[in-house]
Amino acid sequence: MSQSIRQSFEPGHASRTRVDPFTQSSGLSAGFFNAIFATALFRCWHLILFFTGWATMVVLVSEHVRNLTIASTLLTVFGTVLGFVISYRTTASFERYNEGRRYWSAVVYGSRLFARTIWFHVPDVPLPADATQQQRSEACARTIVEKKSAINLIEAFAVSLKHYLRGEESIYFEDLYHLVKYLPVYALPAGRPSNVFNGEDGTPSEEREAQLQRMQSRPSTRFASPPASPSQARKMAQAQAEMPSLNMTGPTPPDSRSQTMSMDVEKGTAALSPNFRSNQSVRSMGPAKLMPSYNPPQYALFDVFPFSLFVKFLSKRGRHVKGKKGAKLRAREGTVSHNIPLELTLYLSSYIGTLQQRKICDVPTLNTLLAALNTLADSLTGLERILTTPIPFSYSIHLWTVTTLYVAMLPFQLYSTMKNLTIPATALAAFIFYGFLVAGDEIENPFGYDKNDLNLDHFTHNIIRAELNALTSRPMPEISEWAFTPGNTEVFAGHGLGQSGVTPKEWVGRGDRAVRDVLARADH
Repeated sequence: MSQSIRQSFEPGHASRTRVDPFTQSSGLSAGFFNAIFATALFRCWHLILFFTGWATMVVLVSEHVRNLTIASTLLTVFGTVLGFVISYRTTASFERYNEGRRYWSAVVYGSRLFARTIWFHVPDVPLPADATQQQRSEACARTIVEKKSAINLIEAFAVSLKHYLRGEESIYFEDLYHLVKYLPVYALPAGRPSNVFNGEDGTPSEEREAQLQRMQSRPSTRFASPPASPSQARKMAQAQAEMPSLNMTGPTPPDSRSQTMSMDVEKGTAALSPNFRSNQSVRSMGPAKLMPSYNPPQYALFDVFPFSLFVKFLSKRGRHVKGKKGAKLRAREGTVSHNIPLELTLYLSSYIGTLQQRKICDVPTLNTLLAALNTLADSLTGLERILTTPIPFSYSIHLWTVTTLYVAMLPFQLYSTMKNLTIPATALAAFIFYGFLVAGDEIENPFGYDKNDLNLDHFTHNIIRAELNALTSRPMPEISEWAFTPGNTEVFAGHGLGQSGVTPKEWVGRGDRAVRDVLARADH
């Protein structure tokens, strides 16, 4: 153990460690443009341009036709109130962002606690005294398989939670499929709002009835494995294009569910989802074709004004709108029909229940496992709440309306004192006010792929996965492996004891009286 620890600090060891694929630096130009696209300027430039033109018109009319100046009383009174309101709006959005980070910290904490308790504190199943060496070896191997399977589900919980929050349907991802493909399925609905059955999607009731009939009459057979090739994936997607179950966000009607008890069979059609962003998004992973674990949507035409105005309109009518804006809207309004993280908490709970039935763990250990599981479930519920609780519509519309009226009135109040400088002053005011508004809209859902979002892949891959793999890479260390190693020569060297260079074996040979005499001379 000490040798492995020393190797980790040897020169050149860092160069051999795994490179983080999610923090690789891009080229200078690409990084610059990505930074520009992530700023508030990119999201409100059309508003700044509009009010710059508006201020220019007011200045020209006031100079050559008629003076349009009005008293600046409103500038002071309404400006103060509007500043407080916009500050509250931005603070509320940042609180959601910060709360999402706290919940992901809780996921990391719960994963660490759960895995450490399983690996170190769950004993082997007791065997009779006359058990053979082969039986003992098999029992030990069975315990290790059970522990490792449970710890894999902890990793699967974090990974599936990441995809769930991003609105990415199915289990067919490179970082998830191998962890959960063998599990029986619980037909749990997603904890997301549904617009399919309540008529809020704008679909006529007759069309919704026809959709339900097509769902109920579709074949019950599902694909038990990922599509074998991108061409097969396209054919499967075309065959299921008319089935709206992949876009709905509530529970699937019972008649349309497969009864086959296998998670990948149940979610086989999920791989047919229109969430395939392109044919290239399906790539080879061994014998199967799985979607990449990190698959951010690319900028598209609908991310640019004025086409961005039609994203919500088209999405509500079932159109798959490309681009980052469409992807974030789908994640916010819900496109996932299965709550896979919640299913995984049930299997983790079944592992704890099995330990209770065997009566091989003491009560504190079981309580620790239950507390860790409750932490994961509480984090899932809290993250769902952040994702599905938008800013009230009336408040948002009123704030945008008041801001528009205020900025529109600015040129009339500034012209008398600033003259031609009214134009850049109005543009600057529009950038400030609308910048805060669009920044608030951007960070209230921090689970996407933008630079402003939380780096969920870092949490799942570089923290949870790496730590769980390191934890299970060796059995629980015995205290003799580290406390009594010959390299532990500084046990009583601190606090003025001056006993450096003495090994633990030598201290044991001196007896407890010699050890206590040394401790009594310690500096206080």
